[in-house]
Amino acid sequence: MKVPFIFLCPEITRENALTLIKWMQDEEVTKYLTDTQDVSEDIKNVVNRVQLPVLTHFFNQNGRFFMAYNKKNEPVGFVRLATKGNESEIVIAIGDRNNWGQKLGPCTIRESMKVAFFEMRSERLIAKIDKRNLRSVKAFINAGFKSEGLKNDIYSFSITMEDYLLSIKEGTVVSDAIYITEFDKERLKRIIDEEIFTSAKEEKLFKKLEKELDKAIVVPPEELPQNVITMNSKALIDLDGEEMEISLVFPQDSDWEENKLSIFSPIGTALIGYKEGDTVEWELPTGEKTEIYIKEIVYQPEAAGHFHL
Repeated sequence: MKVPFIFLCPEITRENALTLIKWMQDEEVTKYLTDTQDVSEDIKNVVNRVQLPVLTHFFNQNGRFFMAYNKKNEPVGFVRLATKGNESEIVIAIGDRNNWGQKLGPCTIRESMKVAFFEMRSERLIAKIDKRNLRSVKAFINAGFKSEGLKNDIYSFSITMEDYLLSIKEGTVVSDAIYITEFDKERLKRIIDEEIFTSAKEEKLFKKLEKELDKAIVVPPEELPQNVITMNSKALIDLDGEEMEISLVFPQDSDWEENKLSIFSPIGTALIGYKEGDTVEWELPTGEKTEIYIKEIVYQPEAAGHFHL
């Protein structure tokens, strides 16, 4: 597979500004951007007020601004890196609809990370994404960003310089984000809130699951990836070389003899929200750690259209 090409150009010309205005007037381009109106008006004011061929310094206030060019040397999008102390916040958009679906967004994120960490010397890079923008959510997760939770329908993601350098060294990106539906999340949170703990160990397990739920990516059931373990899913797993088919169920439906594992069991808590092909670390009752490999999702309610199981 060919890797998409993106070049971030720091020089912003008058022609670039006019292109940006055009993109900002496209509702499909801007529907997930939170400050669209302000940005559009600011650009219009600069263009009308300043008769200069290059407008770079007007765009670089409180950070850096770049036009993203493809291999044909055509502007296809933009990047804004706003700085605050030793942190930067990234906003990207592929404004040219003709270039959608070519994976230019993920490539733009990777190029922006190089600038943020190597040129701007940021210690942490932050992204805030509308929860409906599942394509961007996936792109940032795949780039190594970690979820910090959902607030007012906006996900917060971040990656540190340390984690970024580690991903370069290892040649891979490891993400801790999991997926869940709002229906499952609400039911599980309700059980946790009503639970009376009988031991410190039990409380620790419940708190671990609650933390996972707070960081999970919440998606509508019909848009949930079909390779994710959800409540009442059946999965084929490999545990220490032993292959077994398990069902992830609510406590009242658990049955060890039939491999119906409660979500509040150690294995159940470890598996919820992870995907086919993932390897999940699990702590044994002895305190030792082992790994569970998710080989196949045999059945997922959402994939089958059973949205309220």
